Amino acid sequence: MTDRINPYAAAPALLKMWLDFSDQVAAGGLEKPLLELVKIRASQINGCANCLNMHSYEARQAGESEQRIAVLTAWHDAPCYTDRERAALDWTEHLTLIADKRAPQHVYDALDAQFSQEEQVTLTMMINVINGWNRLAVGFDLFAPELGWKR
Repeated sequence: MTDRINPYAAAPALLKMWLDFSDQVAAGGLEKPLLELVKIRASQINGCANCLNMHSYEARQAGESEQRIAVLTAWHDAPCYTDRERAALDWTEHLTLIADKRAPQHVYDALDAQFSQEEQVTLTMMINVINGWNRLAVGFDLFAPELGWKR
């Protein structure tokens, strides 16, 4: 890792607002294990070791199994995810890779079948949040090795 700025030290007020917003989205009513799977999947796509470390730990704390965390990169072929989780993971992949994948109607239709309108917005905001954290961590070479790290 190279020496880069610490964004928490460089812009503490802005990072505090981002953390507070992240916490508000997380408290928006969606089930914690689902949110952790979404955070892990986006972090896998973005190659964010920091967020993978943190959210795999938090997923286990929320009751997620090692098996489901381990096979998440191949969720399309793994039978252990519910239709609701599959819709969320597909939406996550498409929005995380939006320049290439866009948000096709069939992906939205699957989301709409599993999530209320408010839940769709909350999920979409969480996808935005984790992609933002991934960009901060990857961009500034951030990694907090301790499990259960508090931001």
